[in-house]
Amino acid sequence: MKEMWKTLKADFTAVRERDPALPRGFLGVLEAMTCYPGFHAIVFHRLTHFLHSRLHIPFLPRFLSQLVRWITGIEIHPGAKIGRGVFIDHGMGVVIGETAVVGDNVTLYQGVTLGGTGKDKGKRHPTLEEGALVGSGAKILGNIVIGENARIGAGSVVVRDVPPESTVVGVPGIVVRERGAKLRSPRERLNHGDLPEPLVLRLKALETEVKLLKERLSLLEDLEEDVTGSKEAV
Repeated sequence: MKEMWKTLKADFTAVRERDPALPRGFLGVLEAMTCYPGFHAIVFHRLTHFLHSRLHIPFLPRFLSQLVRWITGIEIHPGAKIGRGVFIDHGMGVVIGETAVVGDNVTLYQGVTLGGTGKDKGKRHPTLEEGALVGSGAKILGNIVIGENARIGAGSVVVRDVPPESTVVGVPGIVVRERGAKLRSPRERLNHGDLPEPLVLRLKALETEVKLLKERLSLLEDLEEDVTGSKEAV
């Protein structure tokens, strides 16, 4: 019971720290308890997971999770393992599969899918390590690992492992390292506008390559003129 209380306290603290819209004081507590579907889904998942994984009760956990889905718009299979301090912001359309593992202090935005690939048995859903952040509409598919403090940009589709302290953007997801700079706080990790755009990076690389080719071509033309001029002089 004591451990459950600590877990629920961490879940509430995650809401308070990562949502600037939440008022402070009693009103903030009341609002989080009544108006945050992500918090509701996490709390009820604690119950369904206990019934499913600890007591091995058939049907009832899945039925309760379906009720929670109707109420919150968030679908979490009772078999999924959810760590402490997980924050689901807004939450509508979030899907977390049966064998998914979500570490402590992970943040998920609306429309995120932690899904499987194919119909294989066993571990077939992703593992998100501590502090990972997944932007709106991102899809993380298969038995892959998203490293600690990694960021998945909105709308990305990720089907390969992501190293810790890195960022993924695009379809398919492209890893863009952050030069080892650690993401220091939950609020800092919420700055989606700072995510790099892979298409822009590719265009800049092409511009640099074209510039180098032009310089080389210019040098070759100058060399050809010098050689031609020398022959005419002879």
